[in-house]
Amino acid sequence: MDDIICHYCHKQIRDQDELITASNKFQIRPFHYVCYEEMEEETNSQWKLWKPVNGVPGNITSVLMGILALWMFLTDTLDGIGDLIGFIALYPVYQRIISYFTIEKKLPKFIEEKDDIKKD
Repeated sequence: MDDIICHYCHKQIRDQDELITASNKFQIRPFHYVCYEEMEEETNSQWKLWKPVNGVPGNITSVLMGILALWMFLTDTLDGIGDLIGFIALYPVYQRIISYFTIEKKLPKFIEEKDDIKKD
């Protein structure tokens, strides 16, 4: 089994409980939740901002964009432009699927007895 390494501190992520996957431009990277919070505090511009893909915000975004894409594809709303908007709206859904199958599925759900992340 491949190790999932945090993009910020370069230490192993042991389970899904300490994992946040985030995207910036066309990249999806794994982070410890603690490292993600530290990096978010250090971010000083909108272009360097990493957006969470998993968790509640990522799931809500994926569901809403999936609904928008279906609506645009299945109705004649905005004609050809609506199909283009629907295609673009699928991007967060694809990110969520890729994140799940390439990163999250490789980790166990929860390990009970583990050391603190920063003590490693």
